This record gives sequence, C-alpha cells and structure tokens, in this order.
Amino acid sequence: MPQDQRESGGTLTHLVGAEHERTAAPAEPTLSIVIPTRNEAGNIAPLVERLERALPSTSVELIFVDDSDDGTDAVVSELVPAEQWDVRLVHREPPLRRGGLGGAVVEGLRVARAAWVCVMDADLQHPPELIPALGQRAARGDADVIVASRFCLDGHADEFGRARRAISYASTHVAHLLFARQLRAVTDPMSGFFLVRRAAIDVDALRPQGFKILLEILVRTGTLRPAEVPFDFGVRHSGESKASVMEGARYLRLLWRLRLRSITERFGRFGVVGLSGLIVNTAVLALMADVIGMWYVAGAIVATQVSTLWNFVLTDRWVFHGGSPRFGRGRRVATFFAMNNAALLLRIPTLYVLVTGLGMHHLLANILTLVALTLLRFGVADAYIWSRNPSTMRTFHYDIHGIVTLVSDAALPELERFRVDDGIADPLIRVRLEPVRSRGIGSVLLDSGATKVHYVEGPGGLGFATEIELGERIDIVAAPLLGRSPHVLYTNIVEPVLRWTFVERGYALVHAACMASDDRALLITARTDTGKTTTALKLLDSRPYSFLSDDLTLLSPDGRVLAYPKPLTISRHTLGAVKSHLLRRRERMGLTLQSRVHSRSGRLFALVIAKTRLPAATINALVQFVIPPPKFQVDRLVPGVAIAPEAQLAGMAIIRREGDEGTERLPSDEALDILLSNCEDAYGFPPYPVIKQWLCCRNGEDLQSRERDIICAALAGKPTHLLSSYERRWFEMLPAVIETLQPTTPHGGESIAATA
Repeated sequence: MPQDQRESGGTLTHLVGAEHERTAAPAEPTLSIVIPTRNEAGNIAPLVERLERALPSTSVELIFVDDSDDGTDAVVSELVPAEQWDVRLVHREPPLRRGGLGGAVVEGLRVARAAWVCVMDADLQHPPELIPALGQRAARGDADVIVASRFCLDGHADEFGRARRAISYASTHVAHLLFARQLRAVTDPMSGFFLVRRAAIDVDALRPQGFKILLEILVRTGTLRPAEVPFDFGVRHSGESKASVMEGARYLRLLWRLRLRSITERFGRFGVVGLSGLIVNTAVLALMADVIGMWYVAGAIVATQVSTLWNFVLTDRWVFHGGSPRFGRGRRVATFFAMNNAALLLRIPTLYVLVTGLGMHHLLANILTLVALTLLRFGVADAYIWSRNPSTMRTFHYDIHGIVTLVSDAALPELERFRVDDGIADPLIRVRLEPVRSRGIGSVLLDSGATKVHYVEGPGGLGFATEIELGERIDIVAAPLLGRSPHVLYTNIVEPVLRWTFVERGYALVHAACMASDDRALLITARTDTGKTTTALKLLDSRPYSFLSDDLTLLSPDGRVLAYPKPLTISRHTLGAVKSHLLRRRERMGLTLQSRVHSRSGRLFALVIAKTRLPAATINALVQFVIPPPKFQVDRLVPGVAIAPEAQLAGMAIIRREGDEGTERLPSDEALDILLSNCEDAYGFPPYPVIKQWLCCRNGEDLQSRERDIICAALAGKPTHLLSSYERRWFEMLPAVIETLQPTTPHGGESIAATA
C-alpha cells in the first residue's frame, strides 16, 4: 500500500480494497469527508475546489471510496491536497463492491479518523458550502447526526422531476410508517448528505444495501440524537444519475431486512416449533383419550404439559438461540409453562363449546384452539420471556448541570438536552426497567428502615409499578410497561425524585418558565395548563429573549437560574401559537388529537380517575403509549432561538386567567406562597400523593422547609408582578414588566449547595 507524499501540502494515500487498517497516516484531522464515487471523473476537480473554498481553515481528511470503471481513481490520484488536508483513496475492484453506495460509505467510515464524519455525494448535488452549517449545528452538543434535509423548513428538492419527487416522498413516508420511533425527528431519512459523530455508531452492526445508508444508520442505531439543517438539492454537474429500478428493489429489500426479516424469521421458527408441538400434543391426547380412555379434557391438560416441555426446549435452543435473555433458564421454564397453562384456561372453555356445544371432533377442536393462540404466545415469548437482558442493552446517560447524574435503561426525552456520551460509571440516580414483584395491588409499602418504597397497580407487574430505594445512590426500578411510555416514567417517577434530590443539593426545581433579556432573567409561574407554554412561544417569536425553560427552572439561593429546557408539550390552547409550517405533515395531522388528549380537560379527567380505586397510572401509561403527547424542542418551534444555560434572576411574574386585566405588584410572602402552591400543583398524579412525605423527609430532614428557604433566598429583593388576563394576553404585558427589572449581580456568601 504505497503512500505518495506531496511537497505542496497535505498527503495522498492509496488504499487497496478494504485493506486499510495498517496504513500510516498523519495526525488526526478535524473533519473526515467520505465521498463514494462511481464513474464521477468529471466531478472530482470542481468538487474538491468548492470544498477547499468552503473549508479554508479546517484540517480535512477527504476519503474517496471508488467503485468506478471510468478512471475516477486516476483523477483522484492526481489531486494535490491543500495544506493541512489529506486525501485517501479506497478503490474497490468489482469483486469487493459489496453493498453498493451504502457499502462504500461503510468502507469510508472504517477509514475515517476524525471525530466527526461528513458523508456526501460527488456529483455536486450536495453543496459543499453547507458543511460549515452542519458543523455549527453539531457544535451545540445535543446531536449525534446532523442531516441535510430537503424536506424541513426551507429545504427543497425542486430539481427532481414530478415522478421522481413523488417516488422520493412515497419512499420517505413508507420509512416513517415502518420506523416511526427511530425517525420521529428526521424529515429526510433518505438523504445522502449528513454529518455523524463516528463514536456514536457501531460500523460493524451496519449491513448496507443500496443508496439509503442514513436510514440504515438511524434504524440500527436507535439511540442516535438527530438534528437537521435545510438545503436545496443541487443540479448534477457531470455524469449520469445512479437512480434505477434496481436501486428501488434494493430499497425494498432494505426495508424488509430492517423491519420484518428478523421478527419474521423468529416467528417462522416459532411456528415450526409450534407445529411440532401440535403433533406431540395431538399424539399425546390421542393416547390419553382414545387408547387409555381418559376424559378428553383431562387428556388435553396432560398433552399440554408434555408439548409445553417439548416446545420450550426447541424454542430456547433454536428460536431464540444466541440472545442474551433477561431471565435465567429456570425462570424461563416457569414463565413459559405459566403462559401455556394460562392459554389452556382459555382453551378449555373453547374446547367445551366446540366439542359439546357444536359437536366438533375433539382432535380438530384442539388444533383450532392451539392455532388461535399461537400469535399471542409468540408475542409474550418475544417481548417478555426471551427479551434481552438490560445489562446488554444501551443505557442513556444524563448530567444535569453537574448537580445530578442519572443513568436509565429507557430514554427520557424530557432530559434530552442533558444527555451525554456513555461515561457515567457511578450515577447518583439509576433507573432500571425490570418486573416489580407484586406485594399487594394498589398498595404502598415501606421497608422497616423506610429507605425503600414499593408501589404496584397491576397484577404480576403488568401495570404501573415502581420500587424506589434511597441511599448513597438512588435506585429506581420501573415496570417494563413504562419503557413504552417514557413520559409517564419521567413525570410520575423520575421528576418527583429529582425535585427533592435537587433540594438536598441546595437547589429548587420550581414550576416556572424562564426568559432572559440581556442580564435580566424573569420567572413566569402559573397553575398547570394556564398558558406558560403559549406565552413563552409568543414571547420568543416576537422578542429577542433567551430561553431557559417553559415549565421547570432550577433555582439556587444566590439567585442563579439554571436552564431546564424540557420539550414543549403542545396542548389544545397552545395550538394557536405553533407555526404549523415548521412541522411535518404527519405531525400536523396527529397534533389535533394529541393536543386534545393532553390538554387541561384530559388532565382533569386523569386526576378524577386518580381519586378513584382505578389503576390511574396504568391507564395513563397505556393512553400515552397509544397517543403520545405532542412534544417538540423549542428550536423546532422557534428556529434560531437562543438557549441560555443560566442567568441571574431579576424578578418573577405570576400569570392568571381571572380578574380584571392588568398588572400589580405582590408582597414577597404572598408571591412565595403562590410559587410553592404552583410547584405542588405540578405533581398531582400517582404515586406522588401517597409517597410525597416519604420523598421529602430524608434522613430525618424536612426538605419542604429547605426548599422554601432556597426559593426565599433566591427571590429576596426581587419584585413580583401579578398579570391578570382572561384572554391570555400575557405575552403582550410581559415585555413592559421585563423592562422595569434592574440588572442583578450575584451576591456573595456561601451557597447552600456548597455545604450540601
């Protein structure tokens, strides 16, 4: 593998096929750009020229992965790299051209040495001038992949003909239907132009096929944090488009592999095992009923036990072989037998009706009932009995201003802005998704030392359930159902624990939005569902304020406010403040229903249920699994908004929808009482009302008093204004309030946090 060093600047490295791991290379570049090429000889020179103009002061590694037969590799070999640039060429001979363009990109990712890798085409339809914008978006630190999108905001694909544009939209829509969770924040998963953090993806897990490598990356690495930058798809400079019927077929095969193949293969094997078990079951039943003369119902019971053992052995060794199940073999056996015998309880009445009531032969009735339950049994086996061990699954790491660290088995979208790369070995809070052992449905149990609380709503851990243990580290175990409803997991369990954990560390998590104008920060508090989110959106859209939060804000006793930018929930009365053209069509279509379910009326209905003996938290989790709340990061709804990490508190505003419209000053004691009341109003759902005293009285200390002291110190000397408007016109009234606030500076003295 020869290396050609040019005196004029960078280096040019020739690599043969995939044999690149031993190649010598200069120091690590700032950016790697992977460019797959196939017969693009006429595009190389103008592409490199535009790249050098777009990135004049960046240390770049250009990686051409070439599958050409027109001499493109020779053109690349003649390049003279710019100063601080390296050019690497991987030329794949026909036998090595596996996976098409996607395979070429994967080869480039293996070669890349920079922390961030840009993938783009060589035909100049992907404008090199956009790369700095992709880099600026990545610099925010809240995304792992930045997609250049033709379909978000001001992006365009107008150069496509009508037919190709229709095909592009259709293929994108199909991908969103099949992979709604993985692609929920990506408008253009078919884009071939993107920037990705190399450490965030497992290259060995990719199985590329055809053009759509981004879709493969997003689906196979479901924990990636995506962001988008709009772009106009350009005109091809030279050569011919590679789009073809063959690529369309490859795309369909990719969808099949990504979505259906593995589960279809498992179900097929499960069906084969079930068929063999059917034969065993039928043979044993025939022996019991026809040879021995046993009553057919009793024979069916014996036959079920024999066939269950047969099925378990084959299922464990063949259907789910090679996995890492969460349960040991003994528990898998017990659960499998319990499932089959539970199915038997359904089968026996059905058998009786078919045989005695309808006169069907008992062997035929037995076959029909077994077939009818196969799908249900497979679902339980796949999703529960042989589900993956959480220790082998990806965990999600969050660092909240260096005050609290948290690791969770489930992603917590409300904490997305605090997500960090895996690396928190000893978190303060650990959230696990595991079955919670039932000790009495609907009850709250404390252990003898009052360090652990146990709350269960459903039998067998099937409903809402949690176990929280307080110690040097806080351990939270939540029922697997809550992994499917992460908003309930966060709101009903994690956030209440966070509230009082922050107090222990000298901070108060208050129920208030926060905006900042220069060095003046204003808290905006109200009862839940009054209109803080609507007010925040309208303020940010009309004024150059910085955003810290629309719902919860961290306060320190010295008056610092720390951002807590959860995604904004769009309720019914917030719809009017949302610029719908910023949302994708499928988001707009679902928003009306979602906003009604998750509005004030929906919350009031849930609170009514919570006061009954019904399993309110379980119902809430199921509803939010079926109809998830419409949540959007603030910069999706207000593009370009400034998000401040912290500011200095200058005052507070209380908004209410009652009384005569106007503004008045409130005494500090009254303002403090209202803010504390609003904080309590935010925590009305189970299990909080019944575990509140346990949470806020730790180690013999009254954390409620400490929270009040922190807030009182933070508000000391700051004015509070009460804004009344039945028409919700607070966004028009607040700028005048902000203008009256005086700039503040932190006062001296040791903070409570320093002694926590």
